[in-house]
Amino acid sequence: MPLPPCLAFVLLAFATSTLRLVAAEPPAPIEPIPSPEQMAWQEDELTMFVHFNVTTFTTGKTGLGNEDPKSFHPTNLDCNQWVRVAKECGFKGMILTAKHHDGFCLWPTATTERSVKSSNWKSGKGDVVRELSDACKAGGVKLGIYCSPWDRSVASYDSDPPAYAKYYHQQLSELLGNYGPIYEMWFDGNHANVADWPNIIGLVRRLQPKAVIKQGPRLERVTEDMRWVGNELACAKLANWSVYPPPETDAAKRIWLPVECDTMINGNWFWSAAPPHSLPTLLNFYYTSVGRNSIFMLNVAPDPRGQFSDDSVKRLHEFHDAIRKIFGTDFAAGKTATASNVRGNDSAFGADKALERHKNSYWATDDGVTSATLEVDLGGVQQFNVIRLEERLALGQRVAEYKTEAWDEDAKAWKALSRGSTIGYRKLDRVPMAKTSKVRLTILRSRACPAIQSFGVHLDTVSPAEFFEPEKANFEVKPVTRGTK
Repeated sequence: MPLPPCLAFVLLAFATSTLRLVAAEPPAPIEPIPSPEQMAWQEDELTMFVHFNVTTFTTGKTGLGNEDPKSFHPTNLDCNQWVRVAKECGFKGMILTAKHHDGFCLWPTATTERSVKSSNWKSGKGDVVRELSDACKAGGVKLGIYCSPWDRSVASYDSDPPAYAKYYHQQLSELLGNYGPIYEMWFDGNHANVADWPNIIGLVRRLQPKAVIKQGPRLERVTEDMRWVGNELACAKLANWSVYPPPETDAAKRIWLPVECDTMINGNWFWSAAPPHSLPTLLNFYYTSVGRNSIFMLNVAPDPRGQFSDDSVKRLHEFHDAIRKIFGTDFAAGKTATASNVRGNDSAFGADKALERHKNSYWATDDGVTSATLEVDLGGVQQFNVIRLEERLALGQRVAEYKTEAWDEDAKAWKALSRGSTIGYRKLDRVPMAKTSKVRLTILRSRACPAIQSFGVHLDTVSPAEFFEPEKANFEVKPVTRGTK
């Protein structure tokens, strides 16, 4: 016999309230956690560095500060082309060398005659920063600024550091006050002047409060938002903590300070006729940067016309197409997953949440459970060579050690695929070609209950097979010993 409508409504309300009472609470964040600006920066994944300067037209190397400003003369500057190529190839931001170490300024600064206003380009009326700023706004790409703290053209740089700091302060005021919005301020730590560094950082925070700041000189206390990886090969450490200092070290306080990986498309910062790196090399950079909890910042230098070369544009499109091909198919997506522990036995944190590839869903365990397994049934035998892991970074970086395995049907046992330490935003484990119907992730150690946002299985048929052997996939790069970026 049907229930009266009023009674049915009461029972439904009671059932709903009961479910809410037993629903598990989300894990509490474990400090430190990224700011909204740091999280947005991480999610960009791909950033383009643009080295363009008076030395583009002279030596193509780092300038000495005595180059003739009249040498700067792009014959067909096209910042819209830069932006168009960046956007088509998946790069979310562009960082321009508004001033490099030689002191030449790409905008008509009031601080020095060593700028575009002393060149013959556009009869001294040109402004590269303005043209790129306008192109970025029109094209939907974010603008970043590099303005070198080291200036080889200013006599007071070494003799009177405080005087130079004021000079530099004014240059930053012009750039940040007139060309925004600026999403990233990129400070080069190479021979950086530190006479007024706290006020320099304060200026950026005041004029561009939403900008993230790349660390310049390595000073404590750290007041910037991210740090240089320590090499120019876009290669982060295998154990890459965004937590600084890392959890395994003693520290009274830790901050969120992720790593930024940079390199060049052809081995040169400024324009060179050298051909771009091969597609497998660019993909390898991606695996060792984005695939190791970092971002990939690729320098593409315009030629003397003021445009990206045809070879560079072609390679960038090939790179973009390869990334879409490799990661566009996920053999784990929408499949069945089980876990050794689910937070509060609540389906909101169930194993299948790690297969949805949605940043607001994740598999989590109960508080105190810092070792657990996630098993995925691929729905049949699949062939793959890349395992993708991602944490819910809004809750902090947690995992300290894990392993992945494939089910061996013949041996009726689990076979090792990979083993790692940190995961973070994304960890891409390249493994020798595997064929299996089931894969398993085991969290061995975690700072708190793990929160796995995404688990994926992919096939890369573009990269050479040797890049998936352990010695090629898991190599480390020593930091450079010269002046730091």
